[in-house]
Amino acid sequence: MAVRQSDIPIVPTTRRDFLYVATGVAGVIAAGGVLWPLVQSLAPSASTRGESSVEVDLADVEPGQRITVIWREQPVFIDYRTPKQIEIARLDDTARLIDPATDAERVQKPEWLVVIGVCTHLGCIPLGQKQDDPHGAWGGWACPCHGSQFDVSGRVRKGPAPTNLIVPPYEFVTDTQIKIG
Repeated sequence: MAVRQSDIPIVPTTRRDFLYVATGVAGVIAAGGVLWPLVQSLAPSASTRGESSVEVDLADVEPGQRITVIWREQPVFIDYRTPKQIEIARLDDTARLIDPATDAERVQKPEWLVVIGVCTHLGCIPLGQKQDDPHGAWGGWACPCHGSQFDVSGRVRKGPAPTNLIVPPYEFVTDTQIKIG
């Protein structure tokens, strides 16, 4: 049976129907205008995206020198260790440690130590970047707030810090350049 056009009921549109549709569309646009900034605020900022990784040129760093770079708003200590420091770090592998880890587990190349320079106790920044700073009894870093001391491999040796200085994810891009992050 074929449906004739005259059999389809015509629903008259009124001004009220138009107002319902117009109000609904305006509400959707207003909700989108309110939600868009909220959703955008949850995304990482441009500075955070820019700091997700940092490349560091190590060509000018001398043996025995320590430098600090900023990665994700945290200091990262890069230590160009001397052969004597490497030997001391390896000898301390067998020492009684608060958070046991060998030196080889903490470095990719023996001469370069890369650690996040934040004490694992309460987030202080350990001293030891300059030659006249107190390095603690183990030649590494000393936290001035609560007395934690770290050795030349960034391992906690004394004090309330529960774990070693954290080794960030990094890779050597070339022999003299690393990418952190």
